[in-house]
Amino acid sequence: MRRRSFIALLGGVAAWPAATRAQQTERVRRIGVLTPFAADDPEAKARVEAFIHALEQLGWSVGRNLQIDIRWGAGDADRTRHYAAELAALAPDAILAAGGATVGPLLQATHSVPIVFTLTPDPVGAGFVDSLAQPGGNATGFTNFEYGIGVKWLELLKEIAPHVTRVAVLRDPAIPAGIGEFGAIQAVAPSFGIELRPIDMRDAGEIERAVIAFARSSNGGLIVTSNAWGIVHRDLIIALASRHRLPVVYPFRVFVSAGGLVSYGPDTIEPHRRAADYVDRILRGDKPAELPVQAPTKFELAVNLKTAKALGLTVPSALLARAAQVIE
Repeated sequence: MRRRSFIALLGGVAAWPAATRAQQTERVRRIGVLTPFAADDPEAKARVEAFIHALEQLGWSVGRNLQIDIRWGAGDADRTRHYAAELAALAPDAILAAGGATVGPLLQATHSVPIVFTLTPDPVGAGFVDSLAQPGGNATGFTNFEYGIGVKWLELLKEIAPHVTRVAVLRDPAIPAGIGEFGAIQAVAPSFGIELRPIDMRDAGEIERAVIAFARSSNGGLIVTSNAWGIVHRDLIIALASRHRLPVVYPFRVFVSAGGLVSYGPDTIEPHRRAADYVDRILRGDKPAELPVQAPTKFELAVNLKTAKALGLTVPSALLARAAQVIE
């Protein structure tokens, strides 16, 4: 997609000259996009750009047969709910819920507009769909984790930092994943000799106070579970980890690219390309109730050797051999 076209969308509704619209012979379809991030967040922009580019490859062109309305939650739950209602009121042909934090607000706002979600853990447990094979309502899309991924995160933390005996798990308690992923870690923590503590991520102040208090004792480490607020506050979390010399395992590569130690999880961009295919099918007549929810196609390990060195950690060669990305 041309950069100029994308920039024109950042403010929300794409505006096009009346003369251009008058020349169009195709029916213009309307798509909403709701993301929990800020408009200047590189991760958020990459997700939206991937979605729009994939739509273009499927024959949809902004300004010719497609209009896109984008709303940015900017890490604010109230703002996200407001924009969910605003997009639903526009009665678009479909809405992309670009991240699990946006699905609930959208489903509260509409039971009729088709919704395609991405990176949403346990949509059945959250009540977003009836089943993965037959969603049954007005939403379908793409999951990111099963809760058992939490065990892998704890294994990684002990592998890269064997001295750790205390682990704080940063989670969003308002979503099923916040409870489920913590529960999976809690179930195996005793077998690793780990004392576990949850840290709820409601805002930046709460995160900072809790991490500082946790870091006062030795042999600590962190696990950041999969949630939008972790990504929104990633710079703060990474800075706190560095300041207090805490090894941290993250759910997505974007954390490691920003200076985090190690991550294991699915690609965050690819689901948005795949979501474009579902939106295309909906625009051509398919029903979200009949489109199965799909799981990630691959998981990737990323390691930041610079961060490991700053923490005085030696990354095992076996771990490096498994890594899809190693930052020197």
